[in-house]
Amino acid sequence: MPFWGWFYQYYFRVKSDGWENIPRRDSVLLVGSHNGGMAAPDMVMAMYDWFRHFGTQRRTYGLMHPHAWKMNSAVAELAEQTGAIMAHPKMAIAALDSNASVLVYPGGAQDVFRPYSQKNKINLAGRKGFIKLALRQKVPIIPIISNGAHDTLIVLADFYEQAQQLHRWGMPWLLNLDPQVFPVYLGLPWGLAIGPLPNIPLPVPIHLRVCPPIWFERYGKKAASDREYVTACYELVLTQMQQQLDALIAETE
Repeated sequence: MPFWGWFYQYYFRVKSDGWENIPRRDSVLLVGSHNGGMAAPDMVMAMYDWFRHFGTQRRTYGLMHPHAWKMNSAVAELAEQTGAIMAHPKMAIAALDSNASVLVYPGGAQDVFRPYSQKNKINLAGRKGFIKLALRQKVPIIPIISNGAHDTLIVLADFYEQAQQLHRWGMPWLLNLDPQVFPVYLGLPWGLAIGPLPNIPLPVPIHLRVCPPIWFERYGKKAASDREYVTACYELVLTQMQQQLDALIAETE
């Protein structure tokens, strides 16, 4: 994948560590917090880095929001080259059942377009589906965090609530898709962009870190159906990811 290799080595000048935390054979659920708008360069670089370390023999798939194919099919098709598949529980379960690993970014649009003032905060948007998936499939969660990717554009603010009101008054959504966020950001190619428009990330160095695996006390369908237990597991993952990100920032800045 020489195309992505050029971006990895020269454009983003990626540094990464912690790959020894990936078990050698077993499937895992990789959980990340991604940055940098729709381009999400740290997500794509993480997928590329996986293949750098493990080749194509050890399969992994990255779950990507279905809207990506509708809003920017060219970028989505490029992401497919590094293992991106449409985000859906059935797709994730099928991948894990086939002995592949899965990479998921639960925070979605709220994560990639979070305001610049929150760039150092993990935002999983309260979504707990990945916890249920790990519990049902009995796999560990391995967090992937990054520093630098949220500098590839500058999100000034999110005006989704105001956009929702305009939509109720008759303003149509672009492509009839609810964007879930409505950021105003500074970035390429627009300069000042209004709304979740596709962006070209600025050439900012990115540091990726693969964190130690997180195991839970209970697994199985019963555990995945226990709301309080799922919430406790979610808070554990969120807390540990934030601690790891804080440590990475302290080391690199």
